[in-house]
Amino acid sequence: MITKIDHLGIAVRSLDETIPYYEKTLGLKCEHREEVPAQKVRTAFFTVGEVHLELLEPTSPDSPVAKFLEKNGEGVHHVAFGTTDIVGQLKQAADSGCKLIHEIPFEGAAGKLVAFLHPKSTHGVLTEFCAPKTN
Repeated sequence: MITKIDHLGIAVRSLDETIPYYEKTLGLKCEHREEVPAQKVRTAFFTVGEVHLELLEPTSPDSPVAKFLEKNGEGVHHVAFGTTDIVGQLKQAADSGCKLIHEIPFEGAAGKLVAFLHPKSTHGVLTEFCAPKTN
């Protein structure tokens, strides 16, 4: 059911301060910026081959990304796997004994359905499943 690594989430304190590094130093282009109120973040996306980089800036001190930054500083926040069946993927993870952060997918950035697995069950890697919304 997993088809690819969809994106790597990178926690940053400021999009405005970080985007120039990706554009000027690495030569990438910021393709999309978006606020995701449900997750209390602003995002910026870059494409590298078939994988996206998603910069995550917290919009509230109680957001999960703000807590991550406080504990770990800036850096890789999560790995997101694209799947053709997000509900089936969550069921497979739960059936294998993995702790889910979200049992029901919800709308995330770029209009995708997303859900996360708890890093205590994934050897320390916050894992996201994402899939295109179906109408």
